[in-house]
Amino acid sequence: MSDVPAPPEAVIAVQDAAQFQALTGASDAQMADLERFRVMLEAGNAVMNLVGPATLPDFWNRHAWDSAQLLRRAPEALTWADLGAGAGFPGLVLAILLKDTPGARVHLVESMVKRCRFLDQVVRELALPAEIHNVRAEDLSLSVDIVTARACAPMVRLLGYARPYFKRGARGLFLKGQDVVTELNEASTSWTIKARLIPSLSDARGQIVDVESLARA
Repeated sequence: MSDVPAPPEAVIAVQDAAQFQALTGASDAQMADLERFRVMLEAGNAVMNLVGPATLPDFWNRHAWDSAQLLRRAPEALTWADLGAGAGFPGLVLAILLKDTPGARVHLVESMVKRCRFLDQVVRELALPAEIHNVRAEDLSLSVDIVTARACAPMVRLLGYARPYFKRGARGLFLKGQDVVTELNEASTSWTIKARLIPSLSDARGQIVDVESLARA
């Protein structure tokens, strides 16, 4: 793994929708979609485990901004695969922000049927450029610009899930927490990883693992 650090940027704790829109440049229509998604998430979370209930009041920072920051790291990327898409972070947020971009497509890969039903409801209601795949991530081979994931698995397993996408030319952008260095050290016993860590813009404890290439050690 490369030890060259990314230039630091200040963490910005987003307080509300207006601040999110100012930071991302989201259109009024995209903000309306995000608000509708937020309402649907609250309703869905009441009947199934999508996100921690305590995180719902912090939707704009913890979920929306945390996801949206990935577009700053790959502004030209059109096709994305979100592994273990769960409640739709980062995938649904990316799909909303890419909705009017010609050629954009977000693949939401999720093995749990109930979560796929929720994802499908949001995608259909908001008419998003997204496709749901109810399969295990490692069993699907897609050609995408970026493969991503949040809260999916430790790096050693996540890289195994993502390997088919890397083999087709994808770059990885994985949202991870404060234990990422330990995870990468463990992963290095199984994988040769060319990557760098980028500090998260939404949480001082978070990191984005930017993976350029991956091979078996």
